[in-house]
Order: sequence, then structure tokens, then C-alpha cells
Amino acid sequence: MPLLEPHPAAFPVDPPADPDDWETVAAHDWAAFAEVTEVSDHWQRPGWGPDTCAYYWLVTVPESAFAGQVAQLHCVMQHLPYDPISDGGMHLTLGRVGTVGDTDPTALHGLLSATRTGLPPAFTLTAGPITASRGAVRYSVAPWTPLLTLHEHLARMTAAHRLGPMKPSSRLRPHIGVAYSSRTWPAADVRAALAPMRALPTTTVRVQAVDLVAMRRERRAYRWDIVGTLPLPEND
Repeated sequence: MPLLEPHPAAFPVDPPADPDDWETVAAHDWAAFAEVTEVSDHWQRPGWGPDTCAYYWLVTVPESAFAGQVAQLHCVMQHLPYDPISDGGMHLTLGRVGTVGDTDPTALHGLLSATRTGLPPAFTLTAGPITASRGAVRYSVAPWTPLLTLHEHLARMTAAHRLGPMKPSSRLRPHIGVAYSSRTWPAADVRAALAPMRALPTTTVRVQAVDLVAMRRERRAYRWDIVGTLPLPEND
């Protein structure tokens, strides 16, 4: 596993003591959010405009995997300034490859072809409990080692095709988003709404493929077209 390092742009800034133990990861995520005084407007993040479309590596996650939890969370949060992620939009982001207008399609298809070789095997994540960051509500996930191994392979292949660069694997803080903050708001209100929901059971998510997508924003939501899907090999 690549060495995880603190970084001020990551959330949490410091990595967890044991990134493969879900209880440690969950407690660390929640403790980091306990230090946040205000959530910020997710849609004001730099690097995005109304016409931005960019290529990303991501893992799509079906809302059905959470057995109705997501709808329950959206109901609990309806008094808060958050834009819920609709079914079909849940995902775990692994990295940005480049904007559509600046990326050579030939290089992109070469990337897809070459990345198929050397992919790590499929794996299972524990997702939960619910937590939050400076601009989103999300699920903690563990273990991180298979995600970091996958990220490292994607980042290496992306760089080899003179695309990206993706953020270093040392800065990855894996999570599955549930809703995005649409304005500045007291974080204490978010914690109060989410705290009872942290007792909901965790779920398992089987990661069997990674997608390369062309992602855009539509009415304060992310939408994408799949450029290519790379299945992860199953262990015998």
C-alpha cells in the first residue's frame, strides 16, 4: 500500500491510524467532522464552471446496496441546505484524467486499452456509517488497501499516457457521497441530524469494475457518460 500522508487539501487532513479497519476509519472521519465549524458550498469548488466536462476514473455504486438507507437519510436532511445524490449518481471518485476539450481522444482510448493489463482483483468494501466533510455528506468506507492499489495503477497508467496528473495516492481519502452542501451552514446542525443515523447498519459493496467517464454538472448534480468500463479480475 502506498504511504498515506497528511495534506491540507484532503479531508480528513490526516489519514486514519489503520485504513483497513472500518471502525477506525469511521471514528476518524467523524472526529474530523467534529472539528468543522461551517460546511461550505460544494458547487463553488475551483476547477468547475457551467460548461466544464472532465474525464474521471470512478466506481459507480447502486443506491439499492444501502437497502433504503439513502432515502431515509435524505428525509432526515430535508431541512438542511443539501442537494441529494439521486439513484444512478452515487459513486466513489478515484481521480481526474483531464478536461474533455484538452484531452486527445486517441490518448484516452490508448489509456483504456493499456490499463486493462495489471488491474488488481475485485474486492469488497464495508460502507458506513454516515459521516460528512466540509462540503458533503458521505459514507465512510474500508478497507483502503485495495482502493489505494487500484488508484496507484490508474494514476501510473494515466501519467504514462501523458494525461492527468491525478492526485497522488497518498492523498486519497476514499468515500461514497450521499449529498452535496449548497451553501455555507453551521456544521453543528448537520452533526445533530446525522448523529442518530450513524446507528444504521453498515453495508457491503462489491467493487468489480472501474469506469472512465465524461462528467459534467447539471442543475447542481453530477451526470456522466461512460467512456469505458474495465472489469476487475476475480480471484479463483
